[in-house]
Amino acid sequence: MRQPDRRGAAEWLIAGCGVWQVGLGLYFIFVRPALLPEDVRYMGADLQALQVAAPRLSAWLDNVFTVMGGFVAGAGVLIAYFGWVVMPLRLRGTMVVLVSTGALTFGLMSAVNFVLHSDFRWLLVLPPIGWAVAVLLIAASQAALSIRRCCKRATSATPAEHKAR
Repeated sequence: MRQPDRRGAAEWLIAGCGVWQVGLGLYFIFVRPALLPEDVRYMGADLQALQVAAPRLSAWLDNVFTVMGGFVAGAGVLIAYFGWVVMPLRLRGTMVVLVSTGALTFGLMSAVNFVLHSDFRWLLVLPPIGWAVAVLLIAASQAALSIRRCCKRATSATPAEHKAR
């Protein structure tokens, strides 16, 4: 296995997003009420009417949010590990994993919260911004590395190799 390069800002950002996601998952498991005021507002319903029409709705949503929180926290653990341990190795496919994971987790969550006009939408836009900055940093790092390799080959070529080009 290759030795990891030094961790930079991109690795810290991705690992930080993973830790943030673990915290979000724990919030869903232990803190989040079944219905937030914004949930009831979005549905255009009265809370008491909902409780009468669906008396077990809160209990069901508690279970749903516990399961969802576990998945969110578990994904956060993997994201933090990926940022801290895998990204410094500069393995092939890292960018594909970064872009798809960011879009499916932080990007989708943030976009839906804007559609819902969530009270938390501006807070929830921060992780996708951090993720995008990390992706741009990795892309810039990869481009710089490619340029350095290209320049190194061009300057280390023998005169005979230059003629062959």
